[in-house]
Amino acid sequence: MSVPDKIIKVVATNRKARHDYDVLDTYETGIVLLGSEIKSVRDNQVSLGEAYVRLEGGEMWLVGAHIARYEAASYMGHDPTRRRKLLLHRKQIRHIAAKLQEKGLTLVPLRMYVKGRTAKLEIGMGRGKKLYDKRDTIQRRDSEREIARTFKIK
Repeated sequence: MSVPDKIIKVVATNRKARHDYDVLDTYETGIVLLGSEIKSVRDNQVSLGEAYVRLEGGEMWLVGAHIARYEAASYMGHDPTRRRKLLLHRKQIRHIAAKLQEKGLTLVPLRMYVKGRTAKLEIGMGRGKKLYDKRDTIQRRDSEREIARTFKIK
């Protein structure tokens, strides 16, 4: 019996991101965390609801993500909403920066997970949806759910 190379444990998802944006492309990034932060991440104490990704000075930053204080840490814990650096290759950052020049594109965090011993963040290049697009998505999802329900009963 073989052991999988990397076990993935999803810690947090940003469900609102897929509702508000059409995700065109996704990227897996590393994230720079403090010791107490990684322990909170492993305890699922993460919220990506208000988070966004910003490109500044050739580096990518996660802004607004909330990683709760680790209770067993010392009195000098971390700031829950501090900016965290994202780890990507320079070539990938240049590629993303070139794509961001298009009008209406933005970077949103989609989910955070632990892969092996490291925390990873999946970010998506998205274009904001209009209100009628959101309504159309909800209507399509409801109709698919109704169809699945009728076939399941029979």
